[in-house]
Parts: sequence; structure tokens; C-alpha cells
Amino acid sequence: MMLTGCVTTRRATGHSPDLLTDIQERAFRFFWETTDPATGLAMDRWPTPSFASIAAVGFALTAYPIGVKHGWVTREAARARTLTTLQFFAGAPQGPEPTGASGYKGFFYHFLGVTKGQRFARCELSTIDTALLLGGVLFAQSFYDGDHPDEVRIRALAEQLYRAVDWSWIVPRPPFVSMGWHPETGFIPSDWNIYNEGMILYVLGLASPTHPLPPETWPRLTERFDASWTGTGDQAHLHFAPMFGHQYSHVWIDFRGIRDPYIATRGIDYFENSCRATYHQRNYAVANPGRWAGYGADCWGLTACDGPGDFRTGQGDDAREYFSYSARGPGERDDGTIAPTAALGSIAFAPEIVEPTIRAMHARYGAGIYSRYGFLDSFNPTLTAPHEPLKHGRIVPGIGWVDGDYLGIDQGPIVAMIENHRTGFVWEVMRRNPHIRRGLTLAGFKGGWLG
Repeated sequence: MMLTGCVTTRRATGHSPDLLTDIQERAFRFFWETTDPATGLAMDRWPTPSFASIAAVGFALTAYPIGVKHGWVTREAARARTLTTLQFFAGAPQGPEPTGASGYKGFFYHFLGVTKGQRFARCELSTIDTALLLGGVLFAQSFYDGDHPDEVRIRALAEQLYRAVDWSWIVPRPPFVSMGWHPETGFIPSDWNIYNEGMILYVLGLASPTHPLPPETWPRLTERFDASWTGTGDQAHLHFAPMFGHQYSHVWIDFRGIRDPYIATRGIDYFENSCRATYHQRNYAVANPGRWAGYGADCWGLTACDGPGDFRTGQGDDAREYFSYSARGPGERDDGTIAPTAALGSIAFAPEIVEPTIRAMHARYGAGIYSRYGFLDSFNPTLTAPHEPLKHGRIVPGIGWVDGDYLGIDQGPIVAMIENHRTGFVWEVMRRNPHIRRGLTLAGFKGGWLG
């Protein structure tokens, strides 16, 4: 039986505070213990030796005050780590050269080397990852609101970093922002021009006090959203296959009760849209068109994650194709690989289906997939005996393939969205940030807490 959308079926459920608190604290400690205390650079993954991820830094900056709130670290320690991070980025070299720089035009490269904090290999100057970094930077700006000199300095550095970003430069095909830029080849030939995690990018670009996107950018973006509208009745929503597209902007922006002209015509808000997308993922697992092992009402979650490798197994009706790191989602790529962050990062949207799922995953598979920093990135109960070398992870008897790493872009939504579900803390802090409020207003959002 298919499960209906959350407007009509949301209900109070039993809480599992001990497990959720344990998950949240372990995910917090991923950032606190693996981030370089001398630079604030957060690792893309652990324990595999890794470069730093600027998006993971944004999530780390968001995690530290959550740790303060729960008493896992002191405000003094979190403040010092945050100041170190912002000082590093404010002083990091910027320029158009292919080497020796951390960014250009206020944007930063997707990945940075861990020794000097400069461009890793030939990765791109990333607009969305810079936006996720800025989400954490502006959260710090609003959280550290005291008179202590270090908190005054944090606010000033956050403002400096935000004002430095030249949104007007990276629009080679107006009005849309390019996904990035390479010093060797120029702008990436793809733009942020559909419904996905890019909403926070446009809110920040519209609000810029120095190099803003024009106000007409948002309506030009949302007029393209109809192509993503799917489903009927209380299951109709803007579709984006991997779950991270429905989560990342919501980590920092409280979309509950505020609506732009487009979503108002649909009679919902973007928070409700993400709730319906969460149900869609669960419904997909219940239907299980690919006949993958483990899928069901209490085991689901497709997003970008590691996979076992790029190979095929079996013949005929038993043929299977597997992938290494890739985005996964209903109607697109699915190889039976489940990512716990897909559900946990959605806990604020639909706790009544996420909490039972997390309890079941922990009970059924926890011996193999739950360890030092909580849930590992991903696992695949279908793949129990591969005939090809694995690119990631290992086979755990009785469970299947299990990844060996934690990823920063998994852990961040877990820490923040558990907190938003329980207390609304990140949203409440960000509602005070003038840049977020201005960006939403320029995008045409009205109602709710913006009223």
C-alpha cells in the first residue's frame, strides 16, 4: 500500500531521545575531532586520508554552537575554533591562477588541500559549496552576538567573507549562476536553473550588499520549476531525485509558513514540499521496483553517497549494476545503496516516518554500520559477494556491503536537522540574520516569521 503525504497523515509518535541524542553527538564529534584546529578545515571524509571540503566547513561552523547548546563543548572553545576558521578563510589567497590560491572573486574551490588550504588538484571553484560554507559563516555571525572581542571579530570576518563574493561575475548565461569555474577552461557549462539545493545560493546572491544578483533572478528561476512538479493530490511536489536537494537549503533557512509567488500557487510552502519528497522516498522503497534487499517502510533513503564500485553482477533477470560515489534517487540511479543521512537529514520534515526508520536501521544493521561517529555513509544489503574489487568499503557478513567512511556533507545535515526538529535552534538563529531576511524578501517571500 502506498503511503500518503504528510499534510493529512502527520501524527505524534513515540520519541527515541537516547538514540537520537547519541546519533547527534557522534555526528557533532566528527567535526570537532577531525577538523584541523589550526585552520578550521573540515575533512571531506574520514578515516580515509582526505582533502578538506568547504561545504563540510559550513556544516562544521553550524555544528559548533549546537555542541555549545548541549554542553558537548564550551562556548569559549567553539568561539576559538570558529574564529580560527574565519581568519583562515579571510586570509586565504585569492586569484585567477590555477595553483597557489584557495579561491577567486570571493568564491572558494570545492576541495582544499589540508596542508596549505589551497586548491586541491583541478577541482572547480564551486558556487553551491561556497553558498553552503557561507550558510555556516552567517550562522556564526548571528550566534556569536556577545561583546567579547572574539565574538565582535567573528561578526566582522563573517561580513567580510560574505561581501567579498562577486555573484554578478559568475553569471555567464544570465540570469542564472553557473555551477562553477575552472582557471584552465572558464565557466562550467551548467547553471543552477532547476529546483534543487540551490535555493540558498540565490537567497545569498540576491541579498549581497556589494555584488548582488538582480531581483528578477528569482522569478526567472521559479518559472522553470513546473518541469519538476510531479504527483497528484497531497503527494504532489517539486521532484529532485537525491534527498540532499530537499535538505541543504533547509538546514539554515526556515521555510515553514513563508511562500514566494510560485509555491503560493501550489498551495504549499517549500518545507511541505520537502516533507512530501521525504514520503516519496519512503513510498519508493515500499514499492521497491528494483527488487533490492532491505528496502521497505522502515529502511529507505537515497541521496549522493559512496557505493561499492562500478561493476555488474549476475545474468538475465538477476543482473545488477553497481556504482561508486554517485547521486541516487527514485526514478534515476538506484543500485540498492542506502544512505542513513537521506532519512536523518529529513527528520524535521517527517519525524513520524524518519524516527521508526532510524530505530529499525540501528537495530537491524547497527553492528555493521554504526560506530565512532554514528552511521557510516552508506550500505547495501543486496551486495553480499561481489565478483569485482570494491572501490569503497567491505562486505560485512549478515549485512552486505558497508562503506568505510564518514562524510562531512552527511554529518552536517544530521547534526543540524535533528536540532531543528527538536528545538528549531538553527532556524531561530538564522531568522535574526539580516542577509537571510533581505534575500528572502527580495525573492518575494511573505508571511510567517517574515511578516
